[in-house]
Amino acid sequence: MLEKLKKIYQKSTLAAKIRISYLIVVIPMLILLIVCVYNLWSSNRKYENMLNSAVTASDFSLDFKKDFDYETYLLIVGNKTIEESGLNDLLTNANQIVGKLEKLTDSRENNDRLASARKYLANLEIYKGRIEANIIEGNNYEKNLEIWENDVQIVTSLLRETVIQYIYYEIRDIQQTRQVYQQFDMVLIRSLIVAAIFITILVLLLSYFIPQSITRPIRQLSEATDQVAKGDLTVRTEVNAGSDVTLLSESLNTMIDKINQLLEQVKQEQIHLRDAELELLQAQINPHFLYNTLDTIVWLAEAGDQKKVVSMVGSLSKFFRTSLNQGKDIISIEEELQHVRSYLEIQQIRYQDILEYEIDVPQELGMYRIPKITIQPLVENALYHGIKNKRGLGKISITGEKAKDCFYLYVTDNGIGMGEMRLQQIKDRIGQNTADENEIYGLYNVNERIRLKFGQEYGISIKSVHMEGTQVRIKLPYVIEENGA
Repeated sequence: MLEKLKKIYQKSTLAAKIRISYLIVVIPMLILLIVCVYNLWSSNRKYENMLNSAVTASDFSLDFKKDFDYETYLLIVGNKTIEESGLNDLLTNANQIVGKLEKLTDSRENNDRLASARKYLANLEIYKGRIEANIIEGNNYEKNLEIWENDVQIVTSLLRETVIQYIYYEIRDIQQTRQVYQQFDMVLIRSLIVAAIFITILVLLLSYFIPQSITRPIRQLSEATDQVAKGDLTVRTEVNAGSDVTLLSESLNTMIDKINQLLEQVKQEQIHLRDAELELLQAQINPHFLYNTLDTIVWLAEAGDQKKVVSMVGSLSKFFRTSLNQGKDIISIEEELQHVRSYLEIQQIRYQDILEYEIDVPQELGMYRIPKITIQPLVENALYHGIKNKRGLGKISITGEKAKDCFYLYVTDNGIGMGEMRLQQIKDRIGQNTADENEIYGLYNVNERIRLKFGQEYGISIKSVHMEGTQVRIKLPYVIEENGA
């Protein structure tokens, strides 16, 4: 029988061997732990309730009799009015304490005592009412004094005795319970010692037999991964010690091959990414834009419009300052909006008959980060492919909106827009990472840079209606630090 079990174990996978060893060790410990925890929890809860009961009972002022009797006497002799009397507060506080004790105590005798205390408090309430009625009626001093001497003082004495008895029996029960718990703790300690000895012996035996069949193939795989970690991607493993380890060995070899392929792919992608970023920057500082802007400045200077010349030169200076920005890839929303504003100020002077713009982004979004030159290409698309193709005055709006886990920026124009077929074509090409047209390339580049910086769940989305306009939505995370800058 033992030989058969040994063969089954040797043929088992590593996971099965580990599970068997865990079960042999854990199940006895778990059973013992559950029993111990349950008993400790049950006894501790009972002991805590009894202790809380005694503590709460101690809150019941033992001077209640003196305080209540004295307050009643002051009311009878007229030193206090009914409104000034503290009898209501004393009775309310006493009833609250009795209510707490009823929830805490488990003793039937003490529950009976609390019931008696309730009756005494109810009687005191009745006597208080009679005294107040007599005071309102007037000329009943003798009646009130009789109620105080023959009723109130007797009931407060009984109430005090009841509370003292309650506290006494609660403390007695606590002492008896404490002795029981001490005996239980000793039994528990002995059981834990025996269990610990048994489990220690079991663990020692398992630690000798089981690791030999587990660690040997793992060690071989570990040596291979160490070589990979050192940069040797020519290493291969050949381990035959069960189906799972063999599969792991084959997977490791496949992974090494994939790493070689991915390294080459990453190199090419980095080259393409850097080229794309350089092309994007060149597109923003392209000669045509600069030539056209300078021609406009010359034309305005010749026309003697000095204010517009100053304004346009200032906007151009701010535009290039943000475009360069000391080589940083990530800037604040505030800086990005200033860059766009400079661009729009220049373009508005050039296209004053067809262009107006609005920037309305919540100020609290200004501190969050965005890849540099993200909004400007979208604004440029809106101007050249939307507004200029439409007759009459066009408008570009840049707005922002906060959400729970992200925020959105919108670039909206009322230009010529796109039909459903063209819109779907642009969406498909951006989603498929293909951009062979200038119009799509700007959108694709912005989308890819956002995803590379913040993750695939962020980027741009487009809505458009022909002859009504286009809206590009930018989804961004709440990032303050310049990650990746």
